[in-house]
Amino acid sequence: MPAASAQAAGTAAPAAGSSTYREPVAELRAIVDAPRAPQLTLSPRRDLAALVQMPDLPGIDVVAQPELKLAGLRFHPRVHATSQFAFGSDLWLLDVASGSERRIAGLPQPLGLAGMAWSPDQRYIAFNRIDRAAGANELWLVDVANRSARRLVGGLNTVAGPGYSWMPDSQGLLVRLQAANPGPLPPADAVPTGPSVQRTDAGAGVRSVRTYQDLLRNENDALVLEHYLVSQPARVDLRGKVRNTGAPGLYTSTSLSPDGRHVLAQRVERPFSYLAPLQRFPRVIEVLDAGTGRPQHTVARLPLVEGLPTGNDAVPTGVRSVAWRSDAPATLVWAEAQDGGDPAREAEVRDAVFMQAAPFATAPLRLAGLGSRYAGITWGRGDLALLDEAWWKTRRTRTWRIQPDHPARAPQLLVDRSYEDRYADPGSPATVADATGRQRLLTSADGGSLFLVGDGASPEGDRPFVDRYDLASGRAERLFHSQAPYYEAPQALLDDTGTRLLLTRESPTEPTNYYVRDAGAAEPLRALTRFPHPTPQLREVSKEQIRYKRADGVELTGTLYLPAGYDARRDGPLPVLMWAYPQEFKSAQAASQVTDSPYRFNRISYWGPLPFLARGFAVLDDPSMPIVGEGDAEPNDTYVAQLAASAQAAVDELVRRGVGDRGRMAVGGHSYGAFMTANLLAHTRLFKAGIARSGAYNRTLTPFGFQSEERNFWQAPETYQAMSPFNHADGIKDALLLIHGEQDNNSGTFPIQSERMFAAVKGLGGNARLVMLPNESHGYRARESILHMLAETDDWLQQHVGQAPADAQAAR
Repeated sequence: MPAASAQAAGTAAPAAGSSTYREPVAELRAIVDAPRAPQLTLSPRRDLAALVQMPDLPGIDVVAQPELKLAGLRFHPRVHATSQFAFGSDLWLLDVASGSERRIAGLPQPLGLAGMAWSPDQRYIAFNRIDRAAGANELWLVDVANRSARRLVGGLNTVAGPGYSWMPDSQGLLVRLQAANPGPLPPADAVPTGPSVQRTDAGAGVRSVRTYQDLLRNENDALVLEHYLVSQPARVDLRGKVRNTGAPGLYTSTSLSPDGRHVLAQRVERPFSYLAPLQRFPRVIEVLDAGTGRPQHTVARLPLVEGLPTGNDAVPTGVRSVAWRSDAPATLVWAEAQDGGDPAREAEVRDAVFMQAAPFATAPLRLAGLGSRYAGITWGRGDLALLDEAWWKTRRTRTWRIQPDHPARAPQLLVDRSYEDRYADPGSPATVADATGRQRLLTSADGGSLFLVGDGASPEGDRPFVDRYDLASGRAERLFHSQAPYYEAPQALLDDTGTRLLLTRESPTEPTNYYVRDAGAAEPLRALTRFPHPTPQLREVSKEQIRYKRADGVELTGTLYLPAGYDARRDGPLPVLMWAYPQEFKSAQAASQVTDSPYRFNRISYWGPLPFLARGFAVLDDPSMPIVGEGDAEPNDTYVAQLAASAQAAVDELVRRGVGDRGRMAVGGHSYGAFMTANLLAHTRLFKAGIARSGAYNRTLTPFGFQSEERNFWQAPETYQAMSPFNHADGIKDALLLIHGEQDNNSGTFPIQSERMFAAVKGLGGNARLVMLPNESHGYRARESILHMLAETDDWLQQHVGQAPADAQAAR
């Protein structure tokens, strides 16, 4: 398809100050309204699956409904539920053996499914239903054998996350309900009782304080938070009978022990903070009796944490990452920093991992001492668990085999590598639900082998795999490897031999669907689902994973998409939209590795750059923008130079291939990609237009670090200033479109960032447009907002890069 045929002029962009939503041309609108594939959740025994149909985008009338923003939380006050705007609209079952679908009777309408969980015995599915119009936050139960649904209980409180979990015996659920007496709710027009006052703790030393959103501002906010956060733990049986478990409190989590006799509960308490979100508030971690709710053991009382030592490896002191050991009846495991949580402090042991079993009368046992930060444990059995540790500064990760029933036995090192090195990734251990519903390591029938599932990154692109790993020898045997021309990704192992897999399969022209691959069956590959192509009108776009080099020798990767029917010799070079997101690396070797696969489905989402293939653009999606700092060098000290070099290499490669017109290049990105876009326009003339969505442009407004930068502004002022495109706005000579949600909740990307960037470009005589989307967060949710975003982007691209220069048109 010649580029000119897709360059029909869209509607003219309205003048500044327009207050009406717009829709893009029909080709772009069709992409927004493309059907969405259902989501699949496998049952514990892996022979059934629940399918949930996700609805179309919600309207702005839904997104604009009342929402409270307090202590880093966003929630709907009427239903006491965390903010959510898209709910499952249908639920049905799929038999893995036969592929047959089973409908469920008695589902409410509208369904409003906000989350679901299989019972450990797989006889039931519990799901959370939200109906904001009716003010309902309910728990429903699906009887799998009877294929029927019924309401179990109402009045859930899900302000701080899911408010329900199954009892290990599958005979009921632990829930958090709205408290009967939640405390006073101050009137919206309450007269202030005095000013909000904060002060420093002199002598506390340097502490990094991030720029969080949605913080408490005064005592009224604190009272409102308490009113909605307070919940009543309770048990509900399968008949819907409710029994309270202890007293109401400001609970943030409640977790049952595998034997069902204890509850690990965390609740916050005063004093609250105006500088930190809820997860940093003072908290009590305790064990409650699951029947009566009486406190049995206090694990820790943690103080308010308003700041941490400098560095991305900094952590709070005291109990951290506490959880139940999944392969024991009732044993707690947690980590504690041994270096004061300060990565700058010399220490042979950074974190210690402790374990304590019920009835918690004896002192905790030390399970491991780690040279870096604790990153979790995957449990198997008494002589087998995998413990992970990692250190961000060096990108080093290690995995140890430990024997939790024999903590005195020395751990065995299994993996020691840089987690940036995708080619050396051995994969992640496969897990399966046990009889209590907890995830445990999947082992072979003789218990001597694990199964590892990985992306299979290589110079040819990702090729997912399954390996059987022999624990005695340390050798891995490959059982499955994705083969061209398809991309097959294992989702679950269906047996303990690793030869029967549930996987997804796709190709550039075939959408993702679920299959069963059984090496021993007469039909080794069997389709379970047949989801249709969501955008058949774009089925024939071409896709190629391209490789090229930066001037300093770093190898780069990108995925090049070209419009259907396009021929470079016949049609000539196209306007280009390049869409990227920079990443930091500690080695050029890791930065040069290939990402993604040429065999993935060409999923044309409204969110990224691919819709503009329908408008005659060539698209270079996710071109590498590595920022490398080897050894003691900090990547960001040469951020601008490396960014410009990567962009130059991409532009040169597209021109060399004859598909890109050097004079009609546009660049765009979201969040840190928007920051990249503004920097490229400020420091190069490679692009005629930039699309910057929800970015941050003045790094002095994020003075205690951003992205992967761990130094604060006062430690590296030159770096902060050099990286801030706001400081170089006088260098922006090409057209910059800024889009931002008015209620952005992302740390650092406050809406004022785009407002001030626009004011700077405007005041300096540059060419910019600012679009602020009402009621939108860091990711845009309303259909009207998405359509308007596409209309604005299309207008900007058509105006500034879409049309070939007159002399070029004449030459053709």
